[in-house]
Amino acid sequence: MPHRGAPRGVGPSVRGRGASPTRGGRGGVTQVAHNATPSSHITTVGVKRPGYGTGVIFPSEKVLPARLNMDLVKALQHDVAPQIFTPRGVYDGRKNLFSARELSFDGADSKEFDVSLSSGRSDTGGRGPKVYKIKLTKVAEINPEVLKRFIAGDQSHDNTVLTAITALNVVIRMEPTMSYPFNVRSFFTDRETKDIGLGLQLWRGYFQSVRPASGRMLINVDISTGTMYKAGSLLQLCLEFLQKTEPNALATTRGFPDRERLRLQRHISGIRILTRTVGIDGTVQQTPRVIKKLSTSGANALNFTMREGGSMSVADYFQKTQNQKLRFPEIICVEVGSGALIPLELCVVPPGQIMRKQVPPEKTKDVLDFATKRPADRLQSIRDGLAVLAYGQSEYVRQFGMHVDTNGPLRVQARVLKPPTLKYGQGSRQQTIVPANGSWNMQVVDKRFFKPAEVMEWCVVIYEQQRRFGDQQARDMVIGLTSSFRDVGIRFPANYTPVIMWQNGQGRIEDQLRGAGLAVRDRPGNVTKSPPNLIVVVLPEGGNDIYTAVKHFGDVTMGVATQCLKSSKCFRAKSQYYANVSLKINVKLGGINTIPEPSSVSVLTDPYNPTIVMGADVIHPAPGSDGRPSFTALVANVDSDTAKYIACSRVQTSRQEMIEDLEEMSKYALQKYVSYRAHVEKRSPPAPKRIIFYRGANIPLPIW
Repeated sequence: MPHRGAPRGVGPSVRGRGASPTRGGRGGVTQVAHNATPSSHITTVGVKRPGYGTGVIFPSEKVLPARLNMDLVKALQHDVAPQIFTPRGVYDGRKNLFSARELSFDGADSKEFDVSLSSGRSDTGGRGPKVYKIKLTKVAEINPEVLKRFIAGDQSHDNTVLTAITALNVVIRMEPTMSYPFNVRSFFTDRETKDIGLGLQLWRGYFQSVRPASGRMLINVDISTGTMYKAGSLLQLCLEFLQKTEPNALATTRGFPDRERLRLQRHISGIRILTRTVGIDGTVQQTPRVIKKLSTSGANALNFTMREGGSMSVADYFQKTQNQKLRFPEIICVEVGSGALIPLELCVVPPGQIMRKQVPPEKTKDVLDFATKRPADRLQSIRDGLAVLAYGQSEYVRQFGMHVDTNGPLRVQARVLKPPTLKYGQGSRQQTIVPANGSWNMQVVDKRFFKPAEVMEWCVVIYEQQRRFGDQQARDMVIGLTSSFRDVGIRFPANYTPVIMWQNGQGRIEDQLRGAGLAVRDRPGNVTKSPPNLIVVVLPEGGNDIYTAVKHFGDVTMGVATQCLKSSKCFRAKSQYYANVSLKINVKLGGINTIPEPSSVSVLTDPYNPTIVMGADVIHPAPGSDGRPSFTALVANVDSDTAKYIACSRVQTSRQEMIEDLEEMSKYALQKYVSYRAHVEKRSPPAPKRIIFYRGANIPLPIW
């Protein structure tokens, strides 16, 4: 039964209240009826409930962590009231508790329990473990017939069906979430990991979700990736993130920049740490705490007033009261939720903590490499995951009368679609090519773009140090790029030497790029005093901030095409590299690289039925980014060959999947399509007769 119960701490302002987001129900419990009918895959469970409620947790006006909630409910069922929770219920970590039978509340519909977690969670002031109150209220009963009728096609999809499926999802996720780190839909194990630096590790995870099908219920299983903080010394984690080896590099007295301190603070805030605490009676325990922020001074320079009077530094306090002499007293401390300051070297990061923040941009490739598998390898990982999921061994799955067939994945008939033939421009030795396995090589035979663009005035701005990327490297890069331009048909002035400038990435990027544009305008050969229509920027390793500033200048401030290159890629780069760069530059300058050969995609290129293809999606803020909006985007072709695309984007309510401004965005795309066909292609009538619309899947399989 979904127990709409939520832990309420009897500690600092921890309260729990019932709310009614739907039809006037109260927070509480839903009973799952136990006469479920088995199907070929899992036993179906339906839902019938006259009311629906939820419990909301307010510890200091913030919801308790889901892991803490799970631990509290586990303690409730195993230690506090095992006689009531037999068999045990399943909990979603927030508001719902489902039970296979009606719980005995002495004839009442609700009951309140006092629950404490004594293991490692004692109050550091010697007051003993914090006590939480958990109130459970029965809100409804689940009728399996509802779901049975739905999968048989005899009932429409409504809230009762949705809640039944929710109950099944909670049942299958209960066992792994009690044993492994988890997020909403996935859990992660350390059976397959990868260290990616910066104090981060990647863990292989498994996604599972119950889905209705025709005549049966299915479980969708896939692999996922979790980004974890590296377990062990917090000091070592900080050094890895900052790419330092000497601990005293974190001492402000030795030149640790405040900018770097704030960057580190953003990275580690919210991490749960363990600290060694010696009690009044001499007992030693590991106390869990959560990092709030970093101090601005070292432990030997941070003083606080003692209760008995007088002051003492943090370093002296730990030496005198905890008998822990600091090896690095000058480095900064962490401030935890209670306000206490603890030296970095005394903090330990426990394993299995998910980093619920944006992955550093320079590590995105590492994450993708780990997450991406060939289909056969992916299927094998999923098969291996079934041993971890162990549906048959889960007491919760058994107690709810569910049966999961794990003999193998479901087999369906499928076919591989024939790829369209691509057509190159005039002058190409090979006019067409058929992609193989989703890719094709631009350099195999002389190929020219279908519609090459023109580079009129351009310049090169280099942010790598000149001693690493000097004059010779810059000349080699320009020769390689212009040779590629010539090969693919991009036009550029003959005997043209672009302006080349070295700049400091710590300066104002916008002013530097503006200065480069002025240098191009004022160069002796620029008779028309035209500004550049292309700025090529060479970036150093770790130049993500520079990249962001360059794109803002080019795309937002000035409206000029920019192409960023990594300096490491330019060293002795082969022609294939510059051919790939030319693909990007040509499109940015308004050119068209290839078009689908009309006969291979007649549904798109039929002149009697002009077609516009649209694609839309929503991107949500990273986990933990409270208050940030979601962004929507729509792309659409404007030409008759479905090869030239435009895009528009909007900002909308955070984490809302429905695109609010889709009508306005679609109207904009249609207007551009009509205008291009009428004025550039001279087609009549210019309006489309067909719209093919692709919507990004809203079934989340996220990289955490």
